[in-house]
Amino acid sequence: MQYYTVGQAARMLGVSPDTARRWADAGKIPTYREGGQSPGRRMIEGRDLAAFAVDLAQKAQDEDDPVQTSVRNSFPGIITAVKIGDVSAQVEIQAGTHRLVSLLTRESVEEMGLEVGMRATARVKSTSVHIDRV
Repeated sequence: MQYYTVGQAARMLGVSPDTARRWADAGKIPTYREGGQSPGRRMIEGRDLAAFAVDLAQKAQDEDDPVQTSVRNSFPGIITAVKIGDVSAQVEIQAGTHRLVSLLTRESVEEMGLEVGMRATARVKSTSVHIDRV
């Protein structure tokens, strides 16, 4: 079985180690002491971390995302760049540690009023990145 330190788990979940420790202290993520001893590092079993990550993502989507869509890979974040050409445009979103880039029409960007600093959600389906204005 694979085990992760609290710090490794925090990086995978996109949160600070302090947040991951608080979740562990609150019993939201089960931890085990390395070697079974009290002074050992707290470790998280891979299956427990995977289940928590899925639950956390679902709760975040339920709370922050009233949009109904068939696209399941959602990355809420902030627009960091908008480059507009004659016909096409490029929009970059920073979502946690993920930088997503979407190529779309200039008309779509203008209709949605997308600009740097605006909250947005990138939705990835297959090889396409869709942008939802939040």
